[in-house]
Amino acid sequence: MKILPDYEHMEYRDVYTCLLHRYRHILGLWQPDIGPYGGLLNVVVDGLFIIGWMYLPPHDPHVDDPMRFKPLFRIHLMERKSATVECMYGHKGPHNGHIQIVKKDEFSTKCNQTDHHRMSGGRQEEFRTWLREEWGRTLEDIFHEHMQELILMKFIYTSQYDNCLTYRRIYLPPSSPDDLIKPGLFKGTYGSHGLEIVMLSFHGKKAKGTKITGDPNIPAGQQTVEIDLAHPLQLPDVENLRDFGELSRIVLEVQEQVRREEQEQEQRQEAEDRSQQAASHPAAKPPLGGEGAEGEETAAGAEGTTQDKASGSQPFVLPMGVISRNEDYPRTCRICFYGTGLIAGHGFTSPERTPGVFVLFDDDRFGFIWLELKSFSLYSRIKVSFQNAEAPSREAFDEMLKNIQSPAT
Repeated sequence: MKILPDYEHMEYRDVYTCLLHRYRHILGLWQPDIGPYGGLLNVVVDGLFIIGWMYLPPHDPHVDDPMRFKPLFRIHLMERKSATVECMYGHKGPHNGHIQIVKKDEFSTKCNQTDHHRMSGGRQEEFRTWLREEWGRTLEDIFHEHMQELILMKFIYTSQYDNCLTYRRIYLPPSSPDDLIKPGLFKGTYGSHGLEIVMLSFHGKKAKGTKITGDPNIPAGQQTVEIDLAHPLQLPDVENLRDFGELSRIVLEVQEQVRREEQEQEQRQEAEDRSQQAASHPAAKPPLGGEGAEGEETAAGAEGTTQDKASGSQPFVLPMGVISRNEDYPRTCRICFYGTGLIAGHGFTSPERTPGVFVLFDDDRFGFIWLELKSFSLYSRIKVSFQNAEAPSREAFDEMLKNIQSPAT
């Protein structure tokens, strides 16, 4: 499909006034509101056009393959004083569309000619075409009945929108020199749900993986994994690591240790609150520093140790019985941490954080072993240079995380 047709010379003033300035607020990264599925849209200036590209993970389970992308809309000047919005959805070329900028961090698209999305063969042909694009195969190639149901459900749900969508702005996570690896966007394997996009961000002694795309169990916007950087795990040698029971024992011991530390922290906080309430004079208050400062110093020391350990490598193999969509995972890792993964029933029912193992392979790949599910997710960095996607501040990024989680909840 030809995205950028030829057109006559335009005055730069008209291009700036009617196109670049008018639509400046929609440049950057966005998450469409498509129920639990979400998505990743990148709006860019391309020559004298503004184009919205939807980025899609590679076909399951090839997590290291590059991202796929397709145009959803484009804006350009057909006449000197008026910008034209065109919907690019479907297979019949550009057609009439509309964009409404709701507010600075939200906009919506609407297709005015949805008949352009229909195919002569009806819904069956549309489904087969979508399946080849989405999964790179036919339904007959997918033998797992539950997986077939999930795929059909996603097609029915997502196709009803017909490119009439609302988008919320998302930012790339800010980075600091102390981060374990560079934060960013990753492709990850999620069993029968296929590949999904996850944002890895660092928050002091925690790292969080937030879903940018999701599924009916854990929707987009939810925090799929949380890594406790204060609790590295010492894995056994490869032969003992093959024993799932041995790995479970190690992880559950750390889980109990974390629970005790959290209880002790709560008790210290309660005692400190009581002490402050009882103090009748500022001088009677605990001096600045105290236990809190000492705890921070200990954490900083632990972090330094963690960074040192992360520079080495050790053999790695999945325990017997742990299912992985992609058997081509690295056989060495740098370091492992205790973490929790979010699991839930269909429709995000009975959500629960369960123990697991975060495995750092290298700067661009990590994994997570879900103990309760006996499954393994492999994540690979999305190596795309997104423009206009930096958060203006750490506070703005944290607020964005809250905002994209609210609709999912």
